Amino acid sequence: MENSMRLLSTTMLCLAITCHAAAKPPPHETATTVMADVNAAGDIVGEISDEAGRRRAVLSRQGRVTDLGTLGGPESYASAINDAGVIIGAALDASNAWRAFRYEPGQGMRDLGTLGGRGSNAIAISSTGFVAGYADVDERDYHAFVHDGRTMRDLGTLGGRTSYATDVNAAGVVVGAAQNAAGQRRAFVYRPGAGLAKLPTLGGKAGVATAVNDHGVVVGASTTASGHWHAFLHDGTRMVDLGALVPWGHTYATGISRDGKVVGSVRSGTGAAYAFIYANGTMKVVPPLSDMGRSAKISDDGDIVGAVRAGGHYKPVMMATEQRADAPWKPVDWLTFFSLLPVGLWVLWHVGRDLRDWWRERAARRIGLA
Repeated sequence: MENSMRLLSTTMLCLAITCHAAAKPPPHETATTVMADVNAAGDIVGEISDEAGRRRAVLSRQGRVTDLGTLGGPESYASAINDAGVIIGAALDASNAWRAFRYEPGQGMRDLGTLGGRGSNAIAISSTGFVAGYADVDERDYHAFVHDGRTMRDLGTLGGRTSYATDVNAAGVVVGAAQNAAGQRRAFVYRPGAGLAKLPTLGGKAGVATAVNDHGVVVGASTTASGHWHAFLHDGTRMVDLGALVPWGHTYATGISRDGKVVGSVRSGTGAAYAFIYANGTMKVVPPLSDMGRSAKISDDGDIVGAVRAGGHYKPVMMATEQRADAPWKPVDWLTFFSLLPVGLWVLWHVGRDLRDWWRERAARRIGLA
């Protein structure tokens, strides 16, 4: 599942649009468990909170929950997992500073460092292991980073003081938002060797990129001249206003699949939430599936992933955007197949036998006539 799929429980859009004071985790949720991500194997990462509100990063694999530990402090939380099983997030160290971590089975939790300041936060991981997030450069400011497994690279800003990354693809292309010299937040795309580049807006002054697929197609949200937030898609040369296809409310793109399907959320003036699916030039607005309306993402294969809250817990939910011919069979499919197989073989045998008898009789009549 591409790009690890990003902080479902805390809403990527809130991370992207609001201003950060420092590299620190999102506000504590009241739920005792929170799901942050799930990969193609069904491994789930997130956090468990105790009665005192202390959080611990956890991995749930085939129903078995593993505490991932910390970096010496009392708390941690996981943000994402890729299909190789590499987990990223943030944990408190012995000095009580939040630090970005990378966790690999058998190797434990590793501190990814900072950009000179005290804290850091890992947000997204690609299928190839690139990690993106943001880290403090001093006591007030923070910058987006990409980590290649060895070193953390400061991606800088667009002339302002702060920036943060929201996603990274297999080639190390990073997207997010950065301040310009006027202090406005603008969507950016960082390409290795080319540096940070500003994406245009849809007529307004603010924007944020929230996801990028392995083809380099970027999605996010931008303000329009009227001040509305509209979801956008940038294919490398042009901005596509996806929000213009929805005649009401604010729209925010939150995920894109390998083949360009986009998911996001729609917010009305009354606060009502909906989800949208954009595919093949067509926009479809659907009721939110629990938190999916505001925190959905989409896998490479087009499965929309969200979280449903039940009994104080978040559980993952998945929904296919379309029926795929190459989709793996479920247990019920195999059961049906093997149940019908004997019947099919019996029918073929008897029909075949009747056909053979008919052919022999026809051949015999021809010989008799000759």
